[in-house]
Amino acid sequence: MKEVWLIDYARTGFSRSRPKQPERDVFGEIRSDELLATLLMKFFDQKLADKGIEKKDIDEFTVGTAMGVFENWTYGGRLPLFLAEFPVSTSAMFVDKQCGSAGAGMHVGAMEIMTGYSKICLAGGVEHMTRVDMQNTHVNPNLGMVNKKSKWYRPQYDIMTTINMLQTAQKLYEEEMPNFTKEDMDKFGVRSHNLTVDNQEAGWFKGEIIGVEGHVEGNIEEPMMVEKDLAARKSSLESVAGLRRLSKPFYLEKNGGRAGYKEREGTSEGVITAANSSPLNAGATTCLMMEAEEAKKRGLEPMAKIVSLGWAGVDPSVMGRGPVPATEMALKHAGLTADDIDYWEINEAFCIVALNCMKHFNIPEEKVNVMGGATAIGHPLGSTMIRLPGTLARILKDKKAKYGLSNACVGGGQGIATLIENIDA
Repeated sequence: MKEVWLIDYARTGFSRSRPKQPERDVFGEIRSDELLATLLMKFFDQKLADKGIEKKDIDEFTVGTAMGVFENWTYGGRLPLFLAEFPVSTSAMFVDKQCGSAGAGMHVGAMEIMTGYSKICLAGGVEHMTRVDMQNTHVNPNLGMVNKKSKWYRPQYDIMTTINMLQTAQKLYEEEMPNFTKEDMDKFGVRSHNLTVDNQEAGWFKGEIIGVEGHVEGNIEEPMMVEKDLAARKSSLESVAGLRRLSKPFYLEKNGGRAGYKEREGTSEGVITAANSSPLNAGATTCLMMEAEEAKKRGLEPMAKIVSLGWAGVDPSVMGRGPVPATEMALKHAGLTADDIDYWEINEAFCIVALNCMKHFNIPEEKVNVMGGATAIGHPLGSTMIRLPGTLARILKDKKAKYGLSNACVGGGQGIATLIENIDA
């Protein structure tokens, strides 16, 4: 197997999506494919040109998004390349693994290089949850699965929970009682916001964000350069504790049903709120991978070595369990244990997902999402799993640490993981 190096990584700032008020999203006037194409052009001009890498050098381009409809439709990955003025010889593909889409595309590129079929691969991801939101009318799932009169009725799948992400998080929380409390999740969310804001103010994220012109929130006529993530804000447990509860309980019998739930929680409401889950966002990500010998010939140094990959399927009604078996796969193929990992990037689609993964592997908090997490940075679905390993590679360099592992839960009941190494440590 060929050795794969992560050569460079970049992303846009993540805006706060407003499907019902598009003028409030600073990227509201930019199509998702244009947002990604802008990032790709700037990535080559501002970061890769100095490394002597040209668009014609790319053997394969992958692009991921969770909502591959309407303007997110990429014509097999080709449209973003046309917009970004790549040569017609560049092969491309579109990848849908929901929240793991960009990462799955990254995995495809890494495996092409490992097996000797490609030398240089470019991976991208984009999601625009204002312009192509989760309630999109261009998506038509087969609800025969919940219709008892349909031949496609599948009672073994809790499909209505499966397609409601808030409910998958609530169910994971209840299945893990009494290991966590709502306060645990809220505290983790507050930590995420405060770390993110502190590191924004210190300028840390400037090392990965490429500015893209949008507009001032609420005024589409006034241009503004977007150079940071816009959902993060200083927070406290007291300020978030009373936020509206968005999920509904399952009242699992193992926890004493409705009475047991109410006794423990002090309410008959759910526990998932805006404080302990990621917001809606728009944003694009990209990274470039190269076969190590090719990079050495070009005199290039890696951000990180891609050591191992992982993926898994789980019960879709508790999709938040996905990172655990995906991580186990990545660790097994690397010949490592969780104790060998110096830093982790665990996607905070919901704080319960990160907390559950941390508990399973006995990971101390000081090793997880140390620059902030998706509760604050944002989670533009399909683009996230390039941000996580990219951010993690930078953390390993800063901390002079050796191993890092990024993972995410995936809608539909999956998990994805990428294990990287700082070869300088």
